[in-house]
Amino acid sequence: MTPTSTRRRRILAFLAAPLITLAACGGSESSSDTTAAPDTTASEVTYPVTVAAANGDVTLAARPTKIVSLSPTATEMLYAIGAGDQVAAIDDMSNYPAESSAKASKLSGFEPNVEAIAAYEPDLVVISNDIASIAQQLTSLNIPVWLGSAAATLDDVYAQVDQLGTLTGNAAGAQALVTQMKDDIESALAGVEKLADVPVFWELDDTYYSVTSNTFVGALLTQFGFKSIADGVEAGNDYPQLNAESIIAANPKVIFLSDTKCCAQDAATVAARPGWSAVDAVTASNVVELDDDVASRWGPRIVELVQVLAGAAAKVAS
Repeated sequence: MTPTSTRRRRILAFLAAPLITLAACGGSESSSDTTAAPDTTASEVTYPVTVAAANGDVTLAARPTKIVSLSPTATEMLYAIGAGDQVAAIDDMSNYPAESSAKASKLSGFEPNVEAIAAYEPDLVVISNDIASIAQQLTSLNIPVWLGSAAATLDDVYAQVDQLGTLTGNAAGAQALVTQMKDDIESALAGVEKLADVPVFWELDDTYYSVTSNTFVGALLTQFGFKSIADGVEAGNDYPQLNAESIIAANPKVIFLSDTKCCAQDAATVAARPGWSAVDAVTASNVVELDDDVASRWGPRIVELVQVLAGAAAKVAS
């Protein structure tokens, strides 16, 4: 896959994300309800079981053993809750955890091929986008499909983990993961005093696409008192493309690079851009290099992202 293709897919994934109000520690009502098994604290789930996913009720008569994941986020969730050995294949964008590489395939979540997916004879397919109405196509073949859309809140993340735990018979693992995530995020938030609207630039790629505060990432930033300089740039667009002149003029205190892999950007390349050497984030060495995948997925590693943001906030406050 070419760097340009990878970049395009990352931007499309971000553009698919909804507007949000974030509950930092999981206190708000989730937008996706779960109909759990009779005892979700047990290590085994009683089948049949039904969950209310983004694409409607999904019912499984038995524990799935040939799961196909067309979502990098869902792949991470499945392995984190202990369902890795039940996965038969993962899509071409899934790359974490390392052991998932044994299930690598040429399947695509952005260009899904029904015949190629069905060839694995899956008893569950998990997706994060219903591109080309793939859910309906697979369902018509009696293949169950679970849709976990881009999370709008942290509660949505937790709900998706719980749903996958219930469907795969790993409810206890899912519950343990959610508890650990909540504890870690709460600790990260508690360890930093909230800033007062500190301007930041979140770079999606090297053509300066960014995010506003009305996005999942933007709300994470807001929890620490960061304010995206992309706010209000383009009415109705929460993923606007900025230009170098406007970014320099906004003089962000922190620059977050979520394009270190796709676009080979780092603190040095930012400092070398014409006019950027005088930006506060550059002069104060507050250019934060992120892992593209961690920054663009809403799975278990969202904890790592929150911890990085906490570190950046603490540095600004010091």
